[in-house]
Amino acid sequence: MVYELIAFALFAFVTLASAIGVVLMQDPWHSALLLGVTLVSVAIYYVMLAAEFVAMMQILVYVGGVLILITFAVMLTQREEPPTRVVGE
Repeated sequence: MVYELIAFALFAFVTLASAIGVVLMQDPWHSALLLGVTLVSVAIYYVMLAAEFVAMMQILVYVGGVLILITFAVMLTQREEPPTRVVGE
């Protein structure tokens, strides 16, 4: 019972920290990676509740599908900025 409480507290901290990181990150790539951490930690809650099928669907649908879609959208929409030249050098 004590170990379950410690594991829950650990994953609650991971979930909250990564969710706050998703909101506060300015780089969309790092924000998408932290969203993946958040979604995987939610799947771990399902495993703790003995709902393994729901945990696998969480990983397959959200992490495998939605997060990959967000990753491709971020990669395809970011612009490459040309390096700026300093006049007079």
